[in-house]
Amino acid sequence: MEGHISDYIILKNNQFLIFNKPNGLLVQSGQSEDISLLHLAEAYCKHPLGLVHRLDRPASGVCLVAKNKKALAHFNKQMQERTVGKIYWAVVRKGELEPTGTLIHYLKRNGKSKKAEVSKKEKKGYQKAELRYTIKSEIDNYMLLEVELITGRFHQIRAQLSAIGFPIKGDVKYGAKRSNKNRSIHLHARGLTFQHPVTKERIEAIADTPDDTIWGAFDI
Repeated sequence: MEGHISDYIILKNNQFLIFNKPNGLLVQSGQSEDISLLHLAEAYCKHPLGLVHRLDRPASGVCLVAKNKKALAHFNKQMQERTVGKIYWAVVRKGELEPTGTLIHYLKRNGKSKKAEVSKKEKKGYQKAELRYTIKSEIDNYMLLEVELITGRFHQIRAQLSAIGFPIKGDVKYGAKRSNKNRSIHLHARGLTFQHPVTKERIEAIADTPDDTIWGAFDI
């Protein structure tokens, strides 16, 4: 990660912080001792914070962090009630795909492979995964999809797009032919909309895409 954590803040107030997470940075440290977004954010604020949602390490984009327990509880409730709007951008190879559509699969997290297993039909132990996509822009070899998550499952966008034959650029874990040089994938959490925990106003946060040739080539 280049620069200071404060360089990645989109919005901050007494209730929350919103970051544009760079690809390659963990959101939260687990067994790994790698530095995480949450670790850096807590050092910046000088007190514990609550992570509202996660974003895969090789992806980039909007990440919401609560500054207190009441705000975190409020955000968690919104997540459970699915009133938080999540928009993602994903780059895939150009091919025959309907301009817009809804994908429904059933996913199960595999702890050993750390991947989401995909089924077209309902199966025991699998959770329903639903998203809507639109082809937003095209260049010579790639398409930019705008994806709205209806459900929030582990590796959902990566697994569902791969299941229909359109793995995300750089995502060799889910079938891309080549990795990106920096081990990133072209998946970006573009926008997040939610209710302010105190004022109740609707907040919209937009994250700029990473500075690279592919993102820059699209007319967006």
